[in-house]
Amino acid sequence: MGSLRQNEGVLAYNLDHVGIAVRDLEAALEAYRHRYGIEPSHREVVESQGVEEALLPLGGSFIQLLLPLTPESPVGRFLEQRGEGLHHVAYAVLDLEESLAHLRQAGARLIDEVPRFGGRGARIAFVHPADLAGTLIELVEPAS
Repeated sequence: MGSLRQNEGVLAYNLDHVGIAVRDLEAALEAYRHRYGIEPSHREVVESQGVEEALLPLGGSFIQLLLPLTPESPVGRFLEQRGEGLHHVAYAVLDLEESLAHLRQAGARLIDEVPRFGGRGARIAFVHPADLAGTLIELVEPAS
């Protein structure tokens, strides 16, 4: 894990992952194996998010490849509108409620007012891309 840094109440201590939307998860995994020599360390279907995900370790963080389960899922709509590519950036936080409270107080536009569960049993929440430079941000409180 990266070093802890406190920034006015938001305890973000690491880049957890970079989420990349793909149309063919097997082809994307094979490309990462062939080009970069990276094997997935974790793979699961996250029904609540409407995706199958594969995590590729890279330093202390991950590349998260996301395959939508349906075209109507958020990642499915993203692929239809924008095509494959960067979907979101995720920051690891120590206390998700504290981080959300800070962001709410700072006027951030939140997608999730309360935490929900994501992959690996982590609690997550999303900040709207309109809030900061057009980038969808995910806050991740890793499972203990």
